[in-house]
Amino acid sequence: MAAPDLSANLQEEATCAICLDYFTDPVMTDCGHNFCRECISRCWGQPEGPYACPECRELSPQRNLRPNRPLAKMAEMARRLHPPSPVPQGVCAAHREPLAAFCGDELRLLCASCERSREHWAHCVRPLQEAADDLKGKLEKSLEHLRKQMEDALLFQAQAEETCALWQKMVESQRQNVLTEFERLRRFLVEEEQQLLQKLEEEELEVLPRLRENAARLVQQSAALGALISELEGRCQLPALGLLQDIRDALNRIQDVKLQPPEVVPMELRTVCKVPGLVETLQRFRGDVTLDPDTANPELVLSEDRRSVRRGNLRQALPDNPERFDPGPCVLGHARFTTGRHYWEVEVGERANWALGVCRENVNRKETGELSAGNGFWILVFLGSYYNSPERAFVPLRDPPRRVGIFLDYEAGHLSFYSTTDGSLLFIFPETSFSGTLRPLFSPLSSSPSPLTICWGKGGPGEATVP
Repeated sequence: MAAPDLSANLQEEATCAICLDYFTDPVMTDCGHNFCRECISRCWGQPEGPYACPECRELSPQRNLRPNRPLAKMAEMARRLHPPSPVPQGVCAAHREPLAAFCGDELRLLCASCERSREHWAHCVRPLQEAADDLKGKLEKSLEHLRKQMEDALLFQAQAEETCALWQKMVESQRQNVLTEFERLRRFLVEEEQQLLQKLEEEELEVLPRLRENAARLVQQSAALGALISELEGRCQLPALGLLQDIRDALNRIQDVKLQPPEVVPMELRTVCKVPGLVETLQRFRGDVTLDPDTANPELVLSEDRRSVRRGNLRQALPDNPERFDPGPCVLGHARFTTGRHYWEVEVGERANWALGVCRENVNRKETGELSAGNGFWILVFLGSYYNSPERAFVPLRDPPRRVGIFLDYEAGHLSFYSTTDGSLLFIFPETSFSGTLRPLFSPLSSSPSPLTICWGKGGPGEATVP
């Protein structure tokens, strides 16, 4: 037999009689014929037998399909030798017959063989033209609906674009407002700065000449006294005749010596450093601070709400834990700061003495050393009519504050104190590189019925919350 005949015979033997395509998962019936498993299962659609062979019509009492693996290998060889040719348009891929009907249930085209199969016996199968006319009407209705949807979509698109443009205009307008207002604020702050500097200069020009005049007058008096002292020391070294000669004049000059005290000049500056609105701005960083009783010196009395502290007259019997300050009359706040900006306020009232600030959490709380930055303390001490800190000499106050605001900017290394009465700056520490955990520190210093009271933070009773 010639090679082309063998090839054609191989192709014929590897083709399923139902789908007219190469076998896929071939199985053999009891009568010895082979079909694709899916094809014969679709052909034998009923659940109960007997089943007729599609080729010889021999009946089988039950399904008894045996896999035919050698035929599957042969079909794969034939598929490689003769790949199936592309199915022309309008031809059934399974049976290579013209597509002449349409299944309304499965919405797919059928050939005559497909239409005769059991799979479509109960389906609504119609001729192509009839099905096309019916579906064309449905498609036209769908097109009408879709066109309406398209019109709505274009309308919504135009509205969305208009909204975007409007939003951009609103943002740009607000951006200009922000730039304008902050530029106006900068100019206002510059003007305020110049006014304060001018007032300081005027105060300096008013007071400094008087102080210098006092100093010059004292220099003159000291020189005159020095000359008289030198003269008298020399006269005391002379013999009796020399000592007594012109003694009346010397005694008169001694009697005429009257030290003129310097003019008393008030040392309180009238000009204070006050940035308009700064304290109100700092209140954005206001948090809720309460006292930690485990750190309180035994002489300190804390309120039940842990917001007030005063120094009592008796020492309480409290555990001597490592966290407790003793003998220093101090107590720490619960808050711990390792980053960020923080602000809190303390009502000091008319107390004559107090100390406020922050300290490192690991400071020594059992010694009476200086509470300085070198030892981990950054505090402001008020003593009657002036305040001081270990980092700066005392500064007298014209109007002692009744409420003190403390602002900590950890990263920037800033710690400052303000009088919330007039918003003026009381004290600011030199820039510091903070490290570790910082905690608020409170000390009433002396006994007094008036406590130090931490004011409520955001949302607390009686406190206005800054947005």
